[in-house]
Amino acid sequence: MAYTALARKYRSRSFDEVIGQDPIATTLANAIKAGRIHHGYLFTGTRGVGKTSMARILAKALNCLESDGPTPTPCCTCDACVSIAEGRDVDVIEIDAASNTGVDNIRELRENAVYRPARSRYKVYIIDEVHMLSTGAFNALLKTLEEPPEHVKFILATTEFQKVPATIRSRCQCFTFRNIGPEPIAQRLAEIATAEGAEAEPAAVQRIARLANGSMRDALSILDQLLSVAPTSVTSAVLDEIIPPAQDERVFALLEQVAGGDARGGLVALDEILSAGRGLELFCTDAVEVVRALLMIQTCGPDANLLDIPAGARDDYVRLSQQFELSHLVQMIPMFEELRRNVRYSSAGRALAEAVLVRLAHLHEWTPIEQLIRQLPNAGGSSGEKKKSLKPTGQVAAPAAVGAAESPAAHSPATLPARSEDRPPAGPPDADLDAAAAVEVPADYVPTEAAESAPAHELVRRDLSQAERARVERDPLVRKALDIFDGVVVDVKEPAAESAPDAVE
Repeated sequence: MAYTALARKYRSRSFDEVIGQDPIATTLANAIKAGRIHHGYLFTGTRGVGKTSMARILAKALNCLESDGPTPTPCCTCDACVSIAEGRDVDVIEIDAASNTGVDNIRELRENAVYRPARSRYKVYIIDEVHMLSTGAFNALLKTLEEPPEHVKFILATTEFQKVPATIRSRCQCFTFRNIGPEPIAQRLAEIATAEGAEAEPAAVQRIARLANGSMRDALSILDQLLSVAPTSVTSAVLDEIIPPAQDERVFALLEQVAGGDARGGLVALDEILSAGRGLELFCTDAVEVVRALLMIQTCGPDANLLDIPAGARDDYVRLSQQFELSHLVQMIPMFEELRRNVRYSSAGRALAEAVLVRLAHLHEWTPIEQLIRQLPNAGGSSGEKKKSLKPTGQVAAPAAVGAAESPAAHSPATLPARSEDRPPAGPPDADLDAAAAVEVPADYVPTEAAESAPAHELVRRDLSQAERARVERDPLVRKALDIFDGVVVDVKEPAAESAPDAVE
Protein backbone atom coordinates (compact mmCIF):
# COMPACT_ATOMS: atom_id res chain seq x y z
CA MET A 1 0.00 0.00 0.00
CA ALA A 2 1.35 3.44 -0.94
CA TYR A 3 2.38 5.75 1.86
CA THR A 4 0.11 8.73 2.50
CA ALA A 5 1.74 11.92 3.71
CA LEU A 6 0.63 13.17 7.10
CA ALA A 7 -0.69 16.41 5.58
CA ARG A 8 -3.16 14.35 3.53
CA LYS A 9 -3.78 11.58 6.03
CA TYR A 10 -4.79 13.94 8.85
CA ARG A 11 -6.65 16.55 6.81
CA SER A 12 -9.69 17.91 8.66
CA ARG A 13 -12.84 15.96 7.70
CA SER A 14 -15.61 18.01 9.34
CA PHE A 15 -16.28 21.48 10.66
CA ASP A 16 -15.52 20.29 14.20
CA GLU A 17 -12.03 19.14 13.21
CA VAL A 18 -10.96 22.40 11.61
CA ILE A 19 -7.89 23.87 13.34
CA GLY A 20 -7.60 27.61 13.90
CA GLN A 21 -10.55 28.70 11.72
CA ASP A 22 -13.45 28.35 14.13
CA PRO A 23 -15.32 31.55 13.12
CA ILE A 24 -15.46 30.46 9.47
CA ALA A 25 -16.47 26.90 10.32
CA THR A 26 -19.23 28.16 12.63
CA THR A 27 -20.54 30.59 10.01
CA LEU A 28 -20.74 27.95 7.28
CA ALA A 29 -22.36 25.40 9.60
CA ASN A 30 -24.99 27.91 10.71
CA ALA A 31 -25.70 28.89 7.09
CA ILE A 32 -26.36 25.23 6.25
CA LYS A 33 -28.64 24.83 9.27
CA ALA A 34 -30.61 27.94 8.28
CA GLY A 35 -30.79 26.94 4.62
CA ARG A 36 -28.95 30.12 3.56
CA ILE A 37 -26.45 28.46 1.24
CA HIS A 38 -24.84 30.94 -1.12
CA HIS A 39 -24.04 30.07 -4.72
CA GLY A 40 -20.44 31.36 -4.52
CA TYR A 41 -17.74 31.42 -1.85
CA LEU A 42 -14.26 32.93 -1.96
CA PHE A 43 -11.68 31.60 0.52
CA THR A 44 -8.49 33.62 0.89
CA GLY A 45 -5.43 33.19 3.09
CA THR A 46 -1.80 32.07 3.10
CA ARG A 47 -0.71 28.53 2.21
CA GLY A 48 -1.56 25.68 4.49
CA VAL A 49 -4.28 27.35 6.58
CA GLY A 50 -7.15 25.10 5.47
CA LYS A 51 -8.78 26.67 2.41
CA THR A 52 -9.01 23.49 0.32
CA SER A 53 -9.89 21.38 3.36
CA MET A 54 -12.75 23.76 4.21
CA ALA A 55 -13.95 23.65 0.60
CA ARG A 56 -14.10 19.85 0.67
CA ILE A 57 -15.86 19.85 4.03
CA LEU A 58 -18.46 22.26 2.65
CA ALA A 59 -18.91 20.03 -0.41
CA LYS A 60 -19.41 16.99 1.85
CA ALA A 61 -21.93 18.93 3.95
CA LEU A 62 -23.91 19.71 0.79
CA ASN A 63 -23.77 16.21 -0.76
CA CYS A 64 -23.59 13.72 2.12
CA LEU A 65 -25.68 10.72 1.04
CA GLU A 66 -26.54 9.68 4.60
CA SER A 67 -28.55 12.86 5.11
CA ASP A 68 -31.84 13.86 3.52
CA GLY A 69 -30.45 17.28 2.75
CA PRO A 70 -27.45 19.54 3.39
CA THR A 71 -26.11 18.95 6.89
CA PRO A 72 -23.44 20.65 9.01
CA THR A 73 -22.31 17.21 10.25
CA PRO A 74 -21.48 15.00 7.24
CA CYS A 75 -20.98 11.32 8.01
CA CYS A 76 -17.53 11.16 6.33
CA THR A 77 -18.15 7.44 5.60
CA CYS A 78 -20.56 7.32 2.66
CA ASP A 79 -19.31 7.01 -0.90
CA ALA A 80 -19.81 10.70 -1.61
CA CYS A 81 -17.95 11.85 1.51
CA VAL A 82 -15.04 9.47 0.97
CA SER A 83 -14.62 10.35 -2.71
CA ILE A 84 -14.87 14.09 -2.00
CA ALA A 85 -12.21 13.80 0.71
CA GLU A 86 -9.93 12.04 -1.78
CA GLY A 87 -10.62 14.61 -4.51
CA ARG A 88 -12.13 12.17 -7.02
CA ASP A 89 -15.88 12.70 -6.78
CA VAL A 90 -17.63 13.04 -10.10
CA ASP A 91 -19.89 15.85 -8.90
CA VAL A 92 -17.22 17.85 -7.06
CA ILE A 93 -14.83 19.15 -9.71
CA GLU A 94 -11.54 20.56 -8.47
CA ILE A 95 -9.83 22.84 -11.00
CA ASP A 96 -6.29 24.15 -10.78
CA ALA A 97 -6.53 27.67 -12.15
CA ALA A 98 -2.75 27.86 -12.53
CA SER A 99 -2.89 25.30 -15.38
CA ASN A 100 -6.37 26.19 -16.67
CA THR A 101 -6.06 29.91 -17.16
CA GLY A 102 -7.67 30.51 -20.53
CA VAL A 103 -11.10 31.43 -21.81
CA ASP A 104 -11.51 27.98 -23.38
CA ASN A 105 -11.24 26.32 -19.96
CA ILE A 106 -13.97 28.53 -18.52
CA ARG A 107 -16.11 28.01 -21.64
CA GLU A 108 -15.91 24.25 -21.06
CA LEU A 109 -16.89 24.78 -17.40
CA ARG A 110 -19.94 26.81 -18.45
CA GLU A 111 -21.04 24.17 -20.94
CA ASN A 112 -20.81 21.38 -18.35
CA ALA A 113 -22.44 23.39 -15.55
CA VAL A 114 -25.86 23.14 -17.17
CA TYR A 115 -25.97 19.38 -16.64
CA ARG A 116 -27.32 18.11 -13.34
CA PRO A 117 -25.04 16.16 -10.94
CA ALA A 118 -24.76 12.41 -11.47
CA ARG A 119 -25.72 11.29 -7.95
CA SER A 120 -25.44 14.23 -5.57
CA ARG A 121 -27.63 17.23 -4.81
CA TYR A 122 -25.20 19.81 -6.09
CA LYS A 123 -22.44 20.06 -8.64
CA VAL A 124 -19.62 21.86 -6.81
CA TYR A 125 -16.74 23.58 -8.59
CA ILE A 126 -13.65 24.16 -6.43
CA ILE A 127 -11.26 26.50 -8.29
CA ASP A 128 -7.90 26.67 -6.54
CA GLU A 129 -5.53 29.63 -6.99
CA VAL A 130 -8.29 31.44 -8.83
CA HIS A 131 -6.20 34.61 -9.12
CA MET A 132 -4.17 32.85 -11.84
CA LEU A 133 -7.04 33.06 -14.33
CA SER A 134 -6.56 35.45 -17.22
CA THR A 135 -8.61 38.60 -17.58
CA GLY A 136 -10.61 37.02 -20.36
CA ALA A 137 -11.29 33.92 -18.28
CA PHE A 138 -12.53 36.06 -15.38
CA ASN A 139 -14.85 37.93 -17.70
CA ALA A 140 -16.17 34.66 -19.13
CA LEU A 141 -16.89 33.40 -15.61
CA LEU A 142 -18.79 36.48 -14.44
CA LYS A 143 -22.26 35.68 -15.74
CA THR A 144 -22.21 32.03 -14.67
CA LEU A 145 -20.83 32.97 -11.25
CA GLU A 146 -23.53 35.58 -10.71
CA GLU A 147 -26.51 33.46 -11.84
CA PRO A 148 -25.48 29.81 -11.90
CA PRO A 149 -27.96 26.95 -12.29
CA GLU A 150 -29.68 26.10 -9.02
CA HIS A 151 -27.75 22.83 -8.75
CA VAL A 152 -24.28 24.52 -9.06
CA LYS A 153 -22.11 25.95 -6.28
CA PHE A 154 -18.75 27.66 -6.71
CA ILE A 155 -15.95 27.65 -4.13
CA LEU A 156 -12.95 29.76 -5.12
CA ALA A 157 -9.65 29.70 -3.22
CA THR A 158 -6.67 32.04 -3.51
CA THR A 159 -3.55 33.18 -1.71
CA GLU A 160 -3.56 36.53 -3.59
CA PHE A 161 -6.86 38.16 -2.71
CA GLN A 162 -5.83 41.52 -4.16
CA LYS A 163 -5.39 39.94 -7.61
CA VAL A 164 -8.99 38.76 -7.79
CA PRO A 165 -11.09 41.33 -9.71
CA ALA A 166 -13.65 43.24 -7.70
CA THR A 167 -16.35 41.98 -10.06
CA ILE A 168 -15.60 38.42 -8.93
CA ARG A 169 -15.34 39.31 -5.24
CA SER A 170 -18.70 41.09 -5.28
CA ARG A 171 -20.43 37.94 -6.52
CA CYS A 172 -19.11 35.75 -3.68
CA GLN A 173 -19.18 35.55 0.08
CA CYS A 174 -15.58 36.20 1.10
CA PHE A 175 -13.89 34.46 4.03
CA THR A 176 -10.38 35.35 5.17
CA PHE A 177 -8.43 32.48 6.72
CA ARG A 178 -6.02 33.55 9.43
CA ASN A 179 -2.61 32.10 10.15
CA ILE A 180 -2.99 29.33 12.68
CA GLY A 181 -1.48 30.10 16.08
CA PRO A 182 1.48 28.13 17.45
CA GLU A 183 -0.52 26.63 20.31
CA PRO A 184 -3.24 24.93 18.19
CA ILE A 185 -0.56 23.64 15.82
CA ALA A 186 1.54 22.23 18.67
CA GLN A 187 -1.48 20.54 20.24
CA ARG A 188 -2.46 18.94 16.93
CA LEU A 189 1.11 17.79 16.25
CA ALA A 190 1.28 16.07 19.63
CA GLU A 191 -1.97 14.22 18.88
CA ILE A 192 -0.74 13.11 15.46
CA ALA A 193 2.64 11.97 16.82
CA THR A 194 0.86 9.85 19.41
CA ALA A 195 -1.40 8.39 16.72
CA GLU A 196 1.70 7.48 14.72
CA GLY A 197 3.21 5.66 17.71
CA ALA A 198 5.90 8.25 18.47
CA GLU A 199 6.71 10.11 21.66
CA ALA A 200 7.11 13.85 21.12
CA GLU A 201 9.02 16.23 23.36
CA PRO A 202 6.98 19.37 24.13
CA ALA A 203 9.95 21.60 23.29
CA ALA A 204 10.38 19.94 19.88
CA VAL A 205 6.68 20.22 19.11
CA GLN A 206 6.66 23.89 20.11
CA ARG A 207 9.60 24.61 17.85
CA ILE A 208 7.98 22.84 14.89
CA ALA A 209 4.90 24.97 15.45
CA ARG A 210 7.02 28.10 15.34
CA LEU A 211 8.86 26.99 12.21
CA ALA A 212 5.53 26.35 10.48
CA ASN A 213 4.78 30.09 10.65
CA GLY A 214 1.01 29.64 10.83
CA SER A 215 0.72 26.80 8.28
CA MET A 216 -0.64 23.46 9.47
CA ARG A 217 0.54 21.76 6.30
CA ASP A 218 4.10 22.99 6.79
CA ALA A 219 4.06 21.74 10.39
CA LEU A 220 2.88 18.28 9.29
CA SER A 221 5.55 18.17 6.59
CA ILE A 222 8.27 18.87 9.17
CA LEU A 223 6.82 16.24 11.52
CA ASP A 224 6.72 13.76 8.65
CA GLN A 225 10.39 14.40 7.97
CA LEU A 226 11.31 13.88 11.63
CA LEU A 227 9.40 10.59 11.85
CA SER A 228 11.34 9.37 8.83
CA VAL A 229 14.56 9.80 10.83
CA ALA A 230 13.30 8.70 14.27
CA PRO A 231 9.98 6.84 13.94
CA THR A 232 9.50 6.41 17.69
CA SER A 233 10.56 9.78 19.10
CA VAL A 234 10.39 13.43 18.16
CA THR A 235 13.18 15.18 20.05
CA SER A 236 14.91 18.53 19.88
CA ALA A 237 18.22 16.82 19.14
CA VAL A 238 16.84 15.17 16.01
CA LEU A 239 15.17 18.41 14.98
CA ASP A 240 18.47 20.29 15.33
CA GLU A 241 20.16 17.77 13.06
CA ILE A 242 17.59 18.16 10.31
CA ILE A 243 16.69 21.82 10.69
CA PRO A 244 19.18 24.24 12.28
CA PRO A 245 17.90 26.27 15.21
CA ALA A 246 15.43 28.95 14.24
CA GLN A 247 17.00 32.27 13.46
CA ASP A 248 15.06 34.08 16.16
CA GLU A 249 16.50 31.68 18.72
CA ARG A 250 20.04 32.57 17.63
CA VAL A 251 19.22 36.29 17.73
CA PHE A 252 17.63 35.82 21.14
CA ALA A 253 20.86 34.26 22.42
CA LEU A 254 22.85 37.15 20.94
CA LEU A 255 20.65 39.72 22.69
CA GLU A 256 21.11 37.86 25.96
CA GLN A 257 24.84 38.43 25.63
CA VAL A 258 24.27 42.09 24.81
CA ALA A 259 21.93 42.53 27.78
CA GLY A 260 24.64 41.18 30.07
CA GLY A 261 27.19 43.64 28.70
CA ASP A 262 29.24 40.82 27.15
CA ALA A 263 30.45 42.33 23.88
CA ARG A 264 32.70 39.36 23.17
CA GLY A 265 29.83 36.91 23.60
CA GLY A 266 27.67 38.99 21.26
CA LEU A 267 30.35 38.98 18.58
CA VAL A 268 30.77 35.22 18.88
CA ALA A 269 27.00 34.76 18.53
CA LEU A 270 27.02 37.00 15.43
CA ASP A 271 29.80 34.91 13.92
CA GLU A 272 27.75 31.74 14.44
CA ILE A 273 24.76 33.34 12.74
CA LEU A 274 26.78 34.45 9.74
CA SER A 275 28.62 31.12 9.53
CA ALA A 276 25.26 29.36 9.27
CA GLY A 277 24.64 31.20 5.99
CA ARG A 278 22.42 34.00 7.25
CA GLY A 279 23.17 37.32 5.57
CA LEU A 280 23.58 40.57 7.46
CA GLU A 281 20.35 42.04 6.06
CA LEU A 282 18.31 39.04 7.18
CA PHE A 283 20.04 39.12 10.55
CA CYS A 284 18.99 42.75 11.02
CA THR A 285 15.42 41.91 10.02
CA ASP A 286 15.30 39.04 12.51
CA ALA A 287 16.82 41.22 15.22
CA VAL A 288 14.15 43.89 14.69
CA GLU A 289 11.43 41.23 15.10
CA VAL A 290 12.88 39.95 18.37
CA VAL A 291 13.42 43.44 19.79
CA ARG A 292 9.87 44.33 18.77
CA ALA A 293 8.59 41.36 20.77
CA LEU A 294 10.55 42.58 23.81
CA LEU A 295 9.17 46.09 23.30
CA MET A 296 5.59 44.82 23.09
CA ILE A 297 6.07 42.78 26.29
CA GLN A 298 7.23 45.86 28.19
CA THR A 299 4.52 48.06 26.71
CA CYS A 300 1.47 45.77 26.48
CA GLY A 301 2.34 42.83 28.72
CA PRO A 302 3.29 39.23 27.83
CA ASP A 303 -0.31 38.18 27.11
CA ALA A 304 -1.05 40.84 24.49
CA ASN A 305 -2.57 39.73 21.20
CA LEU A 306 0.13 41.68 19.35
CA LEU A 307 2.67 38.99 20.24
CA ASP A 308 3.31 35.68 18.52
CA ILE A 309 5.46 33.97 21.13
CA PRO A 310 4.97 30.29 21.99
CA ALA A 311 4.22 29.47 25.59
CA GLY A 312 7.50 27.60 25.95
CA ALA A 313 9.55 30.72 25.24
CA ARG A 314 7.28 33.31 26.84
CA ASP A 315 9.03 33.32 30.22
CA ASP A 316 12.42 33.72 28.56
CA TYR A 317 11.20 36.70 26.55
CA VAL A 318 9.73 38.32 29.65
CA ARG A 319 12.99 37.81 31.53
CA LEU A 320 15.07 39.31 28.72
CA SER A 321 12.75 42.28 28.27
CA GLN A 322 13.24 43.20 31.92
CA GLN A 323 16.99 43.54 31.35
CA PHE A 324 16.52 46.53 29.02
CA GLU A 325 15.15 49.99 29.61
CA LEU A 326 12.14 50.82 27.48
CA SER A 327 14.05 53.68 25.84
CA HIS A 328 16.85 51.27 24.96
CA LEU A 329 14.48 48.95 23.12
CA VAL A 330 13.00 51.93 21.27
CA GLN A 331 16.51 52.96 20.17
CA MET A 332 17.59 49.47 19.15
CA ILE A 333 14.93 49.07 16.45
CA PRO A 334 16.05 52.09 14.36
CA MET A 335 19.69 51.13 14.98
CA PHE A 336 19.20 47.68 13.45
CA GLU A 337 17.10 49.15 10.64
CA GLU A 338 19.78 51.70 9.82
CA LEU A 339 22.39 48.94 9.94
CA ARG A 340 20.30 46.88 7.50
CA ARG A 341 20.28 49.74 5.01
CA ASN A 342 23.97 50.46 5.42
CA VAL A 343 25.28 46.91 5.00
CA ARG A 344 23.42 46.59 1.70
CA TYR A 345 25.80 48.99 -0.01
CA SER A 346 28.89 48.75 2.18
CA SER A 347 31.92 46.56 1.64
CA ALA A 348 32.55 46.64 5.41
CA GLY A 349 29.12 45.39 6.45
CA ARG A 350 30.40 42.96 9.04
CA ALA A 351 32.51 45.65 10.71
CA LEU A 352 29.46 47.90 10.88
CA ALA A 353 27.41 45.12 12.48
CA GLU A 354 30.15 44.35 15.01
CA ALA A 355 30.45 48.04 15.91
CA VAL A 356 26.70 48.21 16.55
CA LEU A 357 26.83 45.13 18.79
CA VAL A 358 29.73 46.52 20.83
CA ARG A 359 27.78 49.73 21.26
CA LEU A 360 24.68 47.83 22.33
CA ALA A 361 26.70 45.86 24.85
CA HIS A 362 27.33 49.16 26.65
CA LEU A 363 23.67 50.13 26.71
CA HIS A 364 23.56 50.20 30.48
CA GLU A 365 26.15 52.96 30.50
CA TRP A 366 23.69 55.21 28.65
CA THR A 367 21.44 57.49 30.64
CA PRO A 368 17.81 56.73 29.83
CA ILE A 369 15.97 59.61 28.20
CA GLU A 370 13.30 59.39 30.88
CA GLN A 371 15.90 60.13 33.55
CA LEU A 372 17.27 63.10 31.60
CA ILE A 373 13.79 64.54 31.26
CA ARG A 374 13.19 64.18 34.99
CA GLN A 375 16.41 66.11 35.67
CA LEU A 376 15.33 69.13 33.62
CA PRO A 377 14.32 72.19 35.66
CA ASN A 378 10.55 72.43 36.12
CA ALA A 379 10.22 69.13 34.21
CA GLY A 380 6.97 68.37 35.94
CA GLY A 381 5.57 71.91 35.89
CA SER A 382 3.29 73.64 33.44
CA SER A 383 4.48 75.69 30.50
CA GLY A 384 3.50 78.83 32.33
CA GLU A 385 5.82 77.98 35.21
CA LYS A 386 8.72 77.38 32.84
CA LYS A 387 8.32 80.87 31.38
CA LYS A 388 8.51 82.72 34.69
CA SER A 389 11.03 85.54 34.65
CA LEU A 390 14.13 85.15 36.73
CA LYS A 391 13.61 88.47 38.59
CA PRO A 392 15.73 89.45 41.24
CA THR A 393 18.78 89.09 38.95
CA GLY A 394 17.13 89.61 35.57
CA GLN A 395 15.97 93.18 36.39
CA VAL A 396 17.36 96.06 38.42
CA ALA A 397 16.00 99.48 39.37
CA ALA A 398 16.88 102.48 37.22
CA PRO A 399 19.61 104.81 38.58
CA ALA A 400 18.54 108.09 40.12
CA ALA A 401 20.45 110.16 37.57
CA VAL A 402 22.42 109.64 34.44
CA GLY A 403 26.05 108.98 35.25
CA ALA A 404 25.42 108.14 38.91
CA ALA A 405 27.48 105.26 40.22
CA GLU A 406 25.53 102.09 40.88
CA SER A 407 26.05 99.68 43.70
CA PRO A 408 27.52 96.23 42.94
CA ALA A 409 24.24 94.63 43.90
CA ALA A 410 22.52 96.44 41.07
CA HIS A 411 24.74 94.86 38.48
CA SER A 412 23.85 91.16 38.51
CA PRO A 413 25.70 89.17 35.86
CA ALA A 414 22.39 87.49 34.96
CA THR A 415 21.41 90.33 32.59
CA LEU A 416 22.81 90.06 29.08
CA PRO A 417 25.77 92.41 28.37
CA ALA A 418 26.33 93.80 24.91
CA ARG A 419 29.60 94.10 23.04
CA SER A 420 31.77 97.14 23.80
CA GLU A 421 32.10 98.51 20.25
CA ASP A 422 29.75 101.18 18.80
CA ARG A 423 28.01 101.88 22.09
CA PRO A 424 25.39 104.64 21.89
CA PRO A 425 25.18 107.17 24.71
CA ALA A 426 23.42 105.83 27.74
CA GLY A 427 20.13 107.42 28.75
CA PRO A 428 17.57 106.96 31.49
CA PRO A 429 15.72 103.64 31.30
CA ASP A 430 12.13 103.45 30.21
CA ALA A 431 10.02 103.29 33.34
CA ASP A 432 7.09 101.75 31.47
CA LEU A 433 8.89 98.55 30.41
CA ASP A 434 7.04 95.42 31.41
CA ALA A 435 8.95 93.62 34.12
CA ALA A 436 7.69 90.27 32.83
CA ALA A 437 9.65 90.81 29.63
CA ALA A 438 13.00 90.63 31.38
CA VAL A 439 15.62 88.34 29.90
CA GLU A 440 14.98 84.85 31.23
CA VAL A 441 18.43 83.39 31.90
CA PRO A 442 19.96 81.72 34.93
CA ALA A 443 21.58 83.98 37.46
CA ASP A 444 25.07 82.61 36.82
CA TYR A 445 24.85 82.79 32.99
CA VAL A 446 27.24 85.32 31.39
CA PRO A 447 27.33 85.06 27.59
CA THR A 448 30.09 87.47 26.42
CA GLU A 449 33.77 87.82 27.13
CA ALA A 450 33.39 91.42 28.19
CA ALA A 451 31.11 90.56 31.04
CA GLU A 452 33.32 87.71 32.16
CA SER A 453 36.34 89.95 32.58
CA ALA A 454 34.68 93.09 33.93
CA PRO A 455 34.12 93.61 37.67
CA ALA A 456 30.51 93.93 38.67
CA HIS A 457 30.95 97.45 40.17
CA GLU A 458 32.18 98.79 36.79
CA LEU A 459 28.93 97.89 34.98
CA VAL A 460 26.44 100.63 34.13
CA ARG A 461 22.91 100.46 32.81
CA ARG A 462 21.52 102.39 29.86
CA ASP A 463 18.80 102.31 27.21
CA LEU A 464 19.13 100.50 23.89
CA SER A 465 18.69 101.98 20.45
CA GLN A 466 17.07 99.90 17.75
CA ALA A 467 20.44 99.27 16.08
CA GLU A 468 22.06 98.31 19.38
CA ARG A 469 19.21 95.93 20.26
CA ALA A 470 19.50 94.25 16.85
CA ARG A 471 23.26 93.87 17.28
CA VAL A 472 22.88 92.33 20.73
CA GLU A 473 20.24 89.89 19.54
CA ARG A 474 22.60 88.70 16.80
CA ASP A 475 24.94 87.33 19.43
CA PRO A 476 24.66 83.49 19.17
CA LEU A 477 24.59 82.98 22.92
CA VAL A 478 22.03 85.72 23.41
CA ARG A 479 19.85 84.32 20.66
CA LYS A 480 20.07 80.83 22.16
CA ALA A 481 19.11 82.15 25.60
CA LEU A 482 16.12 84.00 24.13
CA ASP A 483 14.99 80.85 22.31
CA ILE A 484 15.32 78.64 25.38
CA PHE A 485 13.57 80.97 27.82
CA ASP A 486 11.25 82.77 25.38
CA GLY A 487 12.72 86.09 26.57
CA VAL A 488 13.07 89.65 25.24
CA VAL A 489 16.13 91.92 25.61
CA VAL A 490 15.12 95.11 27.46
CA ASP A 491 18.39 96.22 29.03
CA VAL A 492 22.15 95.68 28.67
CA LYS A 493 24.95 96.25 31.14
CA GLU A 494 28.41 96.93 29.76
CA PRO A 495 31.80 97.60 31.35
CA ALA A 496 32.38 101.35 31.81
CA ALA A 497 35.53 103.11 30.62
CA GLU A 498 38.41 102.69 33.09
CA SER A 499 39.33 106.38 33.00
CA ALA A 500 35.87 107.61 33.94
CA PRO A 501 34.00 104.97 35.90
CA ASP A 502 31.37 107.41 37.16
CA ALA A 503 30.53 109.07 33.86
CA VAL A 504 29.02 108.03 30.60
CA GLU A 505 30.33 109.56 27.40
